[in-house]
Amino acid sequence: MKLKFPLKEGEFVKRYKRFFADVVLDGGKTVVAHVPNTGSLKTCLFAGSACLVSESDDPNRKLKATLHFLKTPSSWVGVDTSLPNFLVHQAWEAGQISDWAEFGFAQREFKISKESRLDLVLARDADAFEARTDLHYIEVKNVTYAVDGVARFPDAVTERGQKHLRDLMALRDAGHGAEIVFVIQREDCSSFGPADDIDPEYGRLLREAVARQVRVRALACRIDPATGISLRPDELPLKL
Repeated sequence: MKLKFPLKEGEFVKRYKRFFADVVLDGGKTVVAHVPNTGSLKTCLFAGSACLVSESDDPNRKLKATLHFLKTPSSWVGVDTSLPNFLVHQAWEAGQISDWAEFGFAQREFKISKESRLDLVLARDADAFEARTDLHYIEVKNVTYAVDGVARFPDAVTERGQKHLRDLMALRDAGHGAEIVFVIQREDCSSFGPADDIDPEYGRLLREAVARQVRVRALACRIDPATGISLRPDELPLKL
């Protein structure tokens, strides 16, 4: 995925109030960048490390800069939570995931109830989608947290994430396909597992979802500041 905006390298100073980060750009100018991530970014924040930001000339934007990538000692890490949804949809379009080859139709941001929506639903074709037959529901999660080469999710307690797992289990019980895809926006991980130390209930629900035949897939990214970000074709093994 080639990003549609140019990136500028800077020096990360600090994150604060969750959505703000101070970044020093070339020439010594300090800007306040928007951080498009609600998580803790545990294991990602290193003062003085390199980072990549974009800048906007939109007069309606309060913060002109957006933080997209942070450099850790072992990998670039993507912090923009909007990118995984695009990457997964692109993977379906490109036929990258063989399990999805039978599905010729996709709908993003699909509302399954008044209170909940999932990131993607796949169907054999548009008619099957309209008839709500043989649907495959997918929720996508962004992963930035890693410990000793194991990608972990979540990096903060997530009641919303717990609800998504319950939704997927209910859909699977109703006879639909149901899947959660963890997109690991870093290159230094060789496996994936739940962060039980942070949100034990999420870990419990994830294991229950697997037992009830919800598909769990962990996909790592390739990150290149010059060319963009893409999903690796191989899945990471699960440590559940």
